[in-house]
Amino acid sequence: MRRLLALLLAPFALAVLAGLVLLAPSPGEYAAVVEGARTGQSAHGVPGLGGQTPVDGEVLRAAGESDCSDPNLPSPGPGEGCVAVTVRLAEGPAAGTTIATLAPASPGSPRFAVGDPVVLSWAGGDPTDPLTYTLVDFQRGAPLWLLGGLFALAVVLLGRWQGLFALVALGVTLGVLAVFVLPALATGSPPVPVALTACGLIVGVVLPLTHGLSARTATAALGTLASLGLIGVLALLFSAAARLTGLGEEASELAGVLGAGLDVRGLLLAGVVIGALGVLDDVTVTQTSAVWELHRANPAARLNDLYGAAMRVGRDHVASAVNTLVLAYAGAALPLLLLFALAGRGLGDLLTAEDVAQEVVRTLVGSIGLVASVPLTTILAAVVVRAVSSSHRGVPA
Repeated sequence: MRRLLALLLAPFALAVLAGLVLLAPSPGEYAAVVEGARTGQSAHGVPGLGGQTPVDGEVLRAAGESDCSDPNLPSPGPGEGCVAVTVRLAEGPAAGTTIATLAPASPGSPRFAVGDPVVLSWAGGDPTDPLTYTLVDFQRGAPLWLLGGLFALAVVLLGRWQGLFALVALGVTLGVLAVFVLPALATGSPPVPVALTACGLIVGVVLPLTHGLSARTATAALGTLASLGLIGVLALLFSAAARLTGLGEEASELAGVLGAGLDVRGLLLAGVVIGALGVLDDVTVTQTSAVWELHRANPAARLNDLYGAAMRVGRDHVASAVNTLVLAYAGAALPLLLLFALAGRGLGDLLTAEDVAQEVVRTLVGSIGLVASVPLTTILAAVVVRAVSSSHRGVPA
C-alpha cells in the first residue's frame, strides 16, 4: 500500500518539478521587471508604479485645516480640505530634519496626531524639500510583530514540537509565494499552472513537515491534490460562463504596469486555487486523522462502518467550514456590501456585480471542492488504513 501511494503521488511530484523548471524566472529577469515598475517605466513600455521610497517619521504638529493652495506645501488634491502636518524624518538622507506637508481632511482620510509614527513617500530629488514628500500611512510594524509573536507562542504552547514544525511550514508556504509565485506571475508565466505548481509544492513539503512522512500524510495529500484539480476545473468553467474579467482595482493597476500580456482572468483563477488550498488541507488532514483514530479505537471495524463514522465527523466539519468561507468574505467585503445597500441595489444586482461575483464564484467553487474532498479523502483513508494495518500488524501507520 505504501508503494502504491508513492506510485500515485509520483506524477504530481514530476509535474511540480516540471512546473518549477519551466515557469520560474531567472533572478535577473524578475529584477528587471521590478526595476521597471519602480522607476516608472515597465518592460512593456507603459508607465510603471513610480520610484517612490518609503521614509519613516514622527508627527510633531498637526494643525487645523489649511489652504490647499499653499505654494510651499504639496496639495493632496484640488478642492479638498487639508491639515498641515509637521513631521520629523527618522530615516533617509534627511534623517533628523523636519518637514511640513499636507494631509487630506476629507471624511475618508486618516487623522494624524502629535506623536504618531507615520510613513511618508519620498519621490527623490532634494531630501529637504517638503514638496518631494507625501504623507501616506501609519507605521504598524511594532503591533504586528507583537501579534505575530503571540500567535507563534500560542501555536508552540498547544502543539509543542508539532506546533513548531507548523510554524516552519508556514514559513515555507510564504517562501513559495514570495520566491516562486510572485516572480513567475510578474514575468508573464501563465497564472493557473503557476498556482497549481505552487500548491503541489506546498502540499509536498508542508504536509510531511507538519504531520510526518507516513501513509496517513500521503493519503491526505492525495485527497487534497484531487480536490484542487476539481476546483481548478470548476473555476475555469464558471468564470468563463459568468464572463468574469478579473479587472478589480488592483488588477487594473497591474495590467497598466505589466502590459496587455497579463492574463487577468487567469490571475483570478490562480487566486481561487491558492485560496482553496488553505481550507482543503485542513479538511483532508482532519478527515484522514479521524479515520486513523477510529480504526485505532476499533481495529476490527468493517470498511463501511469506518467510512460511515468518519463521514459523520466530516459532515459537521464541512457544514461549519462552508459557513466560515461565506462569513470570511462578508466580513472582508463589508464596506462594499454597505455601499451597494445604500445605493438601493437589489440582492440580484449585488451578487452579479463584478467585484462581488468574483467572490461568489471563489466561495462556491471552493465550497464544492471542500464538500467533494470529504467523501473522497474518507474512503481513500479507510481503504489505506485497513490495508496498512492488515499488512503490518503492530506497526504504526
